[in-house]
Amino acid sequence: QVQLVESGGGLVQAGGSLRLSCAASGRTFSSLVMAWFRQAPGKERAFVAVMTYSGNTHYSDSVEGRFTISRDNAKNTAYLEMNSLEPEDTAVYYCAADALMQTSAEHYDYWGQGTQVTVSS
Repeated sequence: QVQLVESGGGLVQAGGSLRLSCAASGRTFSSLVMAWFRQAPGKERAFVAVMTYSGNTHYSDSVEGRFTISRDNAKNTAYLEMNSLEPEDTAVYYCAADALMQTSAEHYDYWGQGTQVTVSS
């Protein structure tokens, strides 16, 4: 089992920045691919970014160039740095973990509880 705990969400004005954190426990962090998804009201959960232990990354087109995923393997923590935020980025952001690098939410076995990000115009 893997436990994931997100933090760092909040309210920010358009153009601002936030950094989300995801602390993992219960399984060797080096075996985990870490990803971020988000879910806006009335919409399906959508892929945001993913990162392997070795540092390979992939982003959705909507956040490429504005968001950066990273991980501190010594702290068992993944991060999502979000810059140039837009009202369309408003959603609950979820951290997810799995053994394989994937962009489909249905393939991830472990999820955090989610953290709300609200971007005001």
